[in-house]
Amino acid sequence: MANQATRGFYQITDQIKTQLLSDPNVNTVTFGNISDVDLNKQTIYPLSHIMVNSVSFPEKVMNFNISVITMDIVNDSKEEITDVFIGNSNLQDIINTQLEVQNSLLMDLKRGDLYTASYQLSGQPSCEIFTDRFENDVAGWVSTFDVQIMNDIDTDGV
Repeated sequence: MANQATRGFYQITDQIKTQLLSDPNVNTVTFGNISDVDLNKQTIYPLSHIMVNSVSFPEKVMNFNISVITMDIVNDSKEEITDVFIGNSNLQDIINTQLEVQNSLLMDLKRGDLYTASYQLSGQPSCEIFTDRFENDVAGWVSTFDVQIMNDIDTDGV
């Protein structure tokens, strides 16, 4: 019986990883505590990171509360600033592309292939922008959402 519950964890994290890696704006997907990721390696960007925050067990489903961080390195140009709105970095490009990564994942869970495969978004996800959360100069988004999957643990005879 324990293997079925464990399999649910592997399934949901692997499905999210696979969907993220299919996005052209993602190079690397990591899992676990964000402090364990070597964010100073430039070759890993753009980076997505998956964290499972908690699991609840409503009737016949497992509800995973998940956070996904999507980020890229901000590069500053040495050229003179000609547009004060855009500035002299790729910050707005990163904010735009990484929000697109988040949106693609969330819509796949809401009505795409992941939804069809019974990995279904529950409730309203939220995304929070960040530009100075980590030591190196990265920017991106953190989304937090719930995904429900069937809980196929057989309780007959218990």
